[in-house]
Amino acid sequence: MNAAGDRLQDTARQAALALPDVSHGYPFTPGLDVYKVAGKVFLIVTDDPDEQIITVKCEPEHARAYVHGYASITPGRYLDKGHWISLGAGPGITERLVTDAVENSYDLVTERLPRRDRPGAR
Repeated sequence: MNAAGDRLQDTARQAALALPDVSHGYPFTPGLDVYKVAGKVFLIVTDDPDEQIITVKCEPEHARAYVHGYASITPGRYLDKGHWISLGAGPGITERLVTDAVENSYDLVTERLPRRDRPGAR
């Protein structure tokens, strides 16, 4: 892909909605499309056409590697910079990378849920 911002965002949205028990809405502001599992945020898509980014949860050691390895990946905007990263369009940002980042974020959130609250536990 070497994604344009809108494709990056569309890829992230599609990846999130393909996962079990995902909800989304605009709980913070109209410009932030927020994806949750069991009430916990795992993906934020910025709707601002001048700043087409996605923000996902990430293990701190992986977050540091992403930030150092990709010019368009930064510590998460407005969130804990050690546990969240923001991805923008740029060199090396592929559909696979975006999909993996969304799925990994979802997994991090669901792994920390009580077993009774995890997708498929009912």
